[in-house]
Amino acid sequence: MAQNHHFLIITYPLQGHINPALQFTKRLISLGAKVTFATTIHLYSRLINKPTIPGLSFATFSDGYDDGQKSFGDEDIVSYMSEFTRRGSEFLTNIILSSKQENHPFTCLIYTLILSWAPKVAHELHLPSTLLWIQAATVFDIFYYYFHEHGDYITNKSKDETCLISLPGLSFSLKSRDLPSFLLASNTYTFALPSLKEQIQLLNEEINPRVLVNTVEEFELDALNKVDVGKIKMIPIGPLIPSAFLDGKDPTDNSFGGDVVRVDSKDDYIQWLDSKDEKSVVYVSFGTLAVLSKRQMEEIARALLDSGFSFLWVIRDKKLQQQKEEEVDDDELSCREELENNMNGKIVKWCSQVEVLSHRSLGCFMTHCGWNSTLESLGSGVPMVAFPQWTDQTTNAKLIEDVWKTGLRMEHDEEGMVKVEEIRKCLEVVMGKGEKGEELRRNAKKWKDLARAAVKEGGSSNRNLRSYLNDIACITQI
Repeated sequence: MAQNHHFLIITYPLQGHINPALQFTKRLISLGAKVTFATTIHLYSRLINKPTIPGLSFATFSDGYDDGQKSFGDEDIVSYMSEFTRRGSEFLTNIILSSKQENHPFTCLIYTLILSWAPKVAHELHLPSTLLWIQAATVFDIFYYYFHEHGDYITNKSKDETCLISLPGLSFSLKSRDLPSFLLASNTYTFALPSLKEQIQLLNEEINPRVLVNTVEEFELDALNKVDVGKIKMIPIGPLIPSAFLDGKDPTDNSFGGDVVRVDSKDDYIQWLDSKDEKSVVYVSFGTLAVLSKRQMEEIARALLDSGFSFLWVIRDKKLQQQKEEEVDDDELSCREELENNMNGKIVKWCSQVEVLSHRSLGCFMTHCGWNSTLESLGSGVPMVAFPQWTDQTTNAKLIEDVWKTGLRMEHDEEGMVKVEEIRKCLEVVMGKGEKGEELRRNAKKWKDLARAAVKEGGSSNRNLRSYLNDIACITQI
């Protein structure tokens, strides 16, 4: 059936969206489908290791910011979203119609978060569409409940940090700190909730709405099967990370890349990792969007130095950080020289994260808990020290610590600062040989094995994707 499919995939132009979508593209093509991957001119120009495999083509369009978006305040994003919507809708309309006229029509549109205009275009042109949810199923459930009769309950409970929030079907309770940040009173990004609400409302209007979820069935059984999300069918097809890191093949075979260029990285970090003992290195990275204050960075730096553990720390080039210019602190870390001269430590501007996480020397991952990073860590069997910042990361940290029990979440003080002592304590527990550290490592191996089994032939994610393709084939033949 898949041989007759020609998918059109479009994502919001951020690395956290495009990477899992590219891995999903690979899965589709491996099952015989063809894929046209649509993205902005700027993001396409920033891709390294562009996939060049039979069955895949790229289509680019201008979002009005071909040199990249320069500022990321709420007003800037709202303005960008308006232009992106206008230009993206026009592009989608043209490519869908032209493909049909050229006798190789698309059979389905796949789109990611906050692109509510994409399924509208598809509907108008009688093209089936499916949302690719690139966050946890639990996060989808929380948003669904918020927009369906639980909004006031969640809002009122979240005002008290000690209150427990219980949602039907979930076997665990949440506190305000566990909710996606867009639901909190402190949220400053006004674009997010209306976009998510509209996206879910559009699903409700479909006859048989399907959501492909970048998760593993065994990871989130309750969220996928026991939570009432109306007639929406949630289909777990993850983890959408490079297959070479899941199937035991050579991880240096990066023929299907897709990382966004941040720097010209020629660091010999793999050779450095090769020189370290097994499970002895702390990997520290906070993704492509999270920006920590200089004061917080100083606390992390001192904790790493004091801990005595080997560490690989990704500190991005400030010129490439996506934030308002006035928010950039030009002062270097006071202990930067000590960090760089430390025999146990290495600082890089960029690295292949999945390659690092799958290295034998990795002992733990200090992470911002972005969903891609979380899945990569779970798929590699690496325990985590959770340092969530915003959006879904706070909910992911809850899952890491209390549901999967593969890591510890660091506590901040009344000023929101995570201090040296707290960071060092968490590192010592996760990296240590005590009972807690051993438990975290056992659990990490358990989820690693489940993630790898899911994508193999006959595994849950493999079966779910094949079933979805058969369903799409039936729809397009009606």
